[in-house]
Amino acid sequence: MGWLWAIIVGLVLGLIAKAILPGKQKIPLWLTTIFGMLGSVLGNAVATGIGVNETKGIDWTRHLFQLIGAVVIVGVGDMLWASFRGSKQKA
Repeated sequence: MGWLWAIIVGLVLGLIAKAILPGKQKIPLWLTTIFGMLGSVLGNAVATGIGVNETKGIDWTRHLFQLIGAVVIVGVGDMLWASFRGSKQKA
């Protein structure tokens, strides 16, 4: 159940990150999900590092860090994907 939950959270975070970023991202849905999962892991690491990973009630701060991580990774990943696909199509 843990992997299924990670995929669902990754998909949701990736889609929200794509909605937040300006312009159209050309990454496929499967890559959006992976980037969302990586953003979630990055956000959890930052939250643990500053000591706000477990609070009473809903962990809003941790969720915010997860979303910020997803936005950063989707943004960087989209640029890398575009440059990779662009150089592949020119060859």
